Amino acid sequence: MKSMITALALTTGVVLATGSTAQETSWQPDPTRQQTYIPHRVSSTDPTGANADSRKVAPGATFTVMDVDGPGTISHIWFTIADNEPYHLKKIVLRIYWDGEATPSVEAPIGDFFGLGLGAYHSWQSQPLSVGSVKALNSYFPMPFGKHARITVTNEGAMPIGDLYYNIDYHSQAKPLAAGTLYFHAQYRQSQPNHGWTTNWLRNGDPLVDNKTNLAGDDNYVWMEVQGHGQFVGVTMSVLQNQDNWWGEGDDMFFIDGEKTPSIVGTGTEDYFLGAWDFGGEPFSYQLYGAPVVGEELAGSRSSVYRFHLDQPIPFSKSFKATIEHGSANHRSDNFYSVAYWYQAEPHAPFPALPLVADRLPKLEPTGGPGNAGAGQK
Repeated sequence: MKSMITALALTTGVVLATGSTAQETSWQPDPTRQQTYIPHRVSSTDPTGANADSRKVAPGATFTVMDVDGPGTISHIWFTIADNEPYHLKKIVLRIYWDGEATPSVEAPIGDFFGLGLGAYHSWQSQPLSVGSVKALNSYFPMPFGKHARITVTNEGAMPIGDLYYNIDYHSQAKPLAAGTLYFHAQYRQSQPNHGWTTNWLRNGDPLVDNKTNLAGDDNYVWMEVQGHGQFVGVTMSVLQNQDNWWGEGDDMFFIDGEKTPSIVGTGTEDYFLGAWDFGGEPFSYQLYGAPVVGEELAGSRSSVYRFHLDQPIPFSKSFKATIEHGSANHRSDNFYSVAYWYQAEPHAPFPALPLVADRLPKLEPTGGPGNAGAGQK
């Protein structure tokens, strides 16, 4: 647990107190020591003092949720949304900008950022992210900023957001951020679908599939790929199966500082997300890992998983690429939707363009293969 405290202290400048079990760590400063920061909250509260405590956001409009000067640190973000449009969690985009940068350090559909990558609400909990009371979206990632912080919400749907409620807690500091402080980043990616190298298989254990090798991560699904120095802290991912059988035979692979072959390689998707044996068909949700949605092993089923490396963030000095196979050596053609979370020094390279709204909505694809009558064999 000492390594966890040290890593986060280097990231945020705040030492975190340990809890009673190996996974429990307070996101708050030590309450036995006098704090010298100034606490603040940015919220949707009615400025007149009445009870109209939400904001409406028209279709196509961008609403600035937070726009404050630093130095400071965001400690908690809470949203809840009243929106009658189907898949509004995929159509509303969250962006965060640090220190006046032109391109965001955080960019994702708001549902995906909070682990709801299938566009539907479900309750789940982890140390940095949770969804409670059905539609309460919470983030406890510490987010330091030296000069400025700006958070926006863009409605890319066809209907107005009827009520956007938010509370953002942050504290300001008289002293500049510590030298070397890393900034929070989060990036959305998807493959709808992944392109498996064959559809000529019946089950995952077929020799055609099992004997295929992939030492260099060719055609892996990419969670994130960045230049610069920092550390990777986790990922949330959702899956819509286009094919029958277990979707999670793929290995995680991490490429650090320009490696051609990964120095960190796993043993299977459910193993990376710290479950086992296809998750036993049962959902679970713990502080650093979980699978809060576990579907049947059939085309059309949906699953959601997460893993946070707060016990040991993965550091990089020059570059970093986090990937996972889609099936054994990438034989499957399911849909993946993910958000990667990391801290790095600014400036960062611009992210790949966010997919268009219509392309972000989960739908079955005609891939062929078991359970899918689509495109035939290849």
